[in-house]
Amino acid sequence: MPFVEFVAGCISGATGLAVGHPVDTVKVRLQTQPKYKGIFDCVARTYAHEGVHGFFKGMAFPVLTTGITNSVVFGSYSNALDYLTQSQRNDRSQGNPASTGAVFTAGCFSGLVQVFVSAPIDLVKVRLQSQDTGMAGAGRQRYRGPFHCVAVILREEGPKGLFRGGLALALRDVPCYGLYFLPYEVTRRALTESGKQPGTFAVLMAGGLAGVVTWAFATPMDVVKARLQMSGAGGREYQGVLHCMTVSLREEGVRVFFKGLLLNSLRAFPVNAVTFLSYESLMRNLSPIPGC
Repeated sequence: MPFVEFVAGCISGATGLAVGHPVDTVKVRLQTQPKYKGIFDCVARTYAHEGVHGFFKGMAFPVLTTGITNSVVFGSYSNALDYLTQSQRNDRSQGNPASTGAVFTAGCFSGLVQVFVSAPIDLVKVRLQSQDTGMAGAGRQRYRGPFHCVAVILREEGPKGLFRGGLALALRDVPCYGLYFLPYEVTRRALTESGKQPGTFAVLMAGGLAGVVTWAFATPMDVVKARLQMSGAGGREYQGVLHCMTVSLREEGVRVFFKGLLLNSLRAFPVNAVTFLSYESLMRNLSPIPGC
């Protein structure tokens, strides 16, 4: 099993996260706290009460751990694709591309595998991002940091508490990671001349488009996931995925499932463009294609 994909995925994931975290914070607050009237209201109130620091809440933990998550995603995807096509990455780069079915299936597999790693990480991130006390009231915050957050969850909810919202996360990520890699591969091939390696523009456009397409499908379940993760931490209590969907739909209408869609799309393009460009660049250096 080649491990270079895991290394490249780790580094590219941390790079991409650093680009998009402030926007992700606004998205999480819009999804979990109805008090905000919209994007600009959330941005203005966050800055007024917490300053610039407020947009980077919960970032330290994901930066340290997203490398691991992305490593699992790209490593699982690449190795699953090797298995499904009975070929290696270098073979596919030299005129023997994988079928769209194989790409989608390998993407779904990577989405399933990474859920077991990302569920606790994402839970801590969402809870830290949702704290919105003023700068002067930092001492009254429920969580003092990522490790304190983990300790509180373990004490109050037990180990299973770290996987709160895990089913919604799986329902979001398994199909959406299939969609994530599919438009990337298709767009990259379309923008690359036959027999040549994809250039920077092709990778950036393909990566950005892949991110936007994925979040367009992922946002409804992302809303449900975020609300379930806040359940039991000062947020409304939900009995499960279906209960959360039913209550949210009844009280806020169908538009509730698209809260954060604009922000997700705006964030997705640059974050995933940078992630894929970093990944492809690292792969070329760590595992050069013979004759290139």
